Amino acid sequence: MPALIAGVPEDRLAAFAAREARRFAASRPLSAKAMAKGSGVYLSGVPMHWMTDWPMPHLPLVAEAHGARLTDIDGYGIDDFCLGDTGSMFGHSPAPVAKAIRRQARRGLTYMLPSEAALEAGRLLTETFGDFRWQIATTATDANRFALRVARAVTGRPKVLVFNGCYHGTVDDTMVTLADGKTVTRPGLMGQVTDLSQTAVCVEFNDLAAVEAALAKGDVAAILTEPVMTNSCMVLPAPGFLDGLRKAATKAGTLLIIDETHTISTGRGGYTRVHGLSPDIFVVGKCVAGGMPTAVWGLTPTVADRYHQANVNRPSGHSGMGTTLSANPMQFACLVATLGEVMTKENYARMEKGAARLANGLADAIARHHAPWHVVRVGARVEFICAPGPLKNGTEAAHAHQPAVEGAVHVGLLNRGSLIAPFHNMMLVSPVTKKGQIDRLIASFDEILTDLFPPSQT
Repeated sequence: MPALIAGVPEDRLAAFAAREARRFAASRPLSAKAMAKGSGVYLSGVPMHWMTDWPMPHLPLVAEAHGARLTDIDGYGIDDFCLGDTGSMFGHSPAPVAKAIRRQARRGLTYMLPSEAALEAGRLLTETFGDFRWQIATTATDANRFALRVARAVTGRPKVLVFNGCYHGTVDDTMVTLADGKTVTRPGLMGQVTDLSQTAVCVEFNDLAAVEAALAKGDVAAILTEPVMTNSCMVLPAPGFLDGLRKAATKAGTLLIIDETHTISTGRGGYTRVHGLSPDIFVVGKCVAGGMPTAVWGLTPTVADRYHQANVNRPSGHSGMGTTLSANPMQFACLVATLGEVMTKENYARMEKGAARLANGLADAIARHHAPWHVVRVGARVEFICAPGPLKNGTEAAHAHQPAVEGAVHVGLLNRGSLIAPFHNMMLVSPVTKKGQIDRLIASFDEILTDLFPPSQT
């Protein structure tokens, strides 16, 4: 009997992966030639190092993208369910955003002063997400970093509490994990010389007792969390967990920061608005300006007052917050277009309907093939996980991650015309994703499972 990986016989997986890799390489000679020609220009041959995480033999080069579809330079049309890992969650270049970019480009790209659009963006941010005092950043990494500075400034405490397996961008403080129950710097973190356990404490998601024990020490300025863990295999909050976080934070004098950068897929206003959460600081990035590099972070009025007091009383000098190109007029133009015309209840309803269709179709295929896998959905965000579920925390999510299986499935789906995110098995349904695109992905997934799971198993 061959060994099983996520229920798949190892020999069948190896044969399938090799076959799909050959098929991909043979079908995209122009991309292969172009990538080889440019390989000496960029570090690791790509303009951003994580592009090497894609499992294909080489990257396809995108010629253009419209709606929920890409075209590569070899002429292949691709149904895009990655959507820029949420950056293009509402589709590529939504018409109101593209129009706003053209109009603003004639007026100037950046000038370190606000525009009328900045005032309208602030109004729309509050209308969409709630009563916060807003600041604009370029990435969610920046927004989270600045939010932590504020939390430490107003509480006078050094630490942030994060959950094992979390990801909040490249914020150093969050790059910790659990080892034998202790917080340690994550293995593999490059160039880190600081012991991050001095500035962070790590516990398991859904473990409220561990959170309360950590907060009882009185040195935690903020809890930084997604309402659903998404950068590991997706983990949903247990009933009462998020309410428990809010109560524990209040009792301990700790601020609660909710990072909605992925869970903005939940609905208009994000998971926070849909489920009535009450963070002290709210963060969202990626798609908030339709794909223009933009993030926002907001403080409740109470925390904003505490920030102003801390700011008045500090010595003059750099605060450690803010970048020159943040809050530029192009960002505000795109924020107004996205919040006012793209991030609508009607679009979210279309996304929800399509994502439900996708999740149900994938789950049905898994059941037909008796695969020991499961499907999780948060609004427009869908993920198949190559392990039984549901998962409870980051440790379980790490064990559920099966790179060999996932990589083979990803290449197999791309060969059949569908692109999903390279990180785990995330798929997004945009308001312009068509029913036929969803059904093609489901059919391709079912075909791949037919190859992976022996008939005797079905």
